[in-house]
Amino acid sequence: MKFAIYDTLPKESMNIRNTVFVEEQGFIDEFDDIDKISSHILLFDGNSAIATCRVFSGDAPGEYHIGRLAVIREYRGRGLGRKIIEEAERHILSLGGESASLHSQLQAKSFYEKCGYEPYGEIEYEQDCPHIGMRKKLK
Repeated sequence: MKFAIYDTLPKESMNIRNTVFVEEQGFIDEFDDIDKISSHILLFDGNSAIATCRVFSGDAPGEYHIGRLAVIREYRGRGLGRKIIEEAERHILSLGGESASLHSQLQAKSFYEKCGYEPYGEIEYEQDCPHIGMRKKLK
């Protein structure tokens, strides 16, 4: 397996996010202007793109945000979500970042806690799905 990082939203990331977030989970507004200012990370198994996330600068100096993490169904349960988070964190460090934040679906909170993220703030709803802010110090 190998990673690739793109400055523009690749078709493979669009396909994974559409499958996971739109078709499987029922989200409508999946793509936004943040895609234009993000780095997009893809994980490949051979020539097949199997997981993705995006990384963009956060509100505070040294903070970056990880978003839209998705693993295609056939590859779930193999630790690939953690691998793409670790790659996103390496990328953030390479950009000079010191911390990572994310907006987790509430059902994925324990996954991110296992990756070292701590919840903060109140539960918020995005398209009727509960989310919680989470962050991790990288340096």
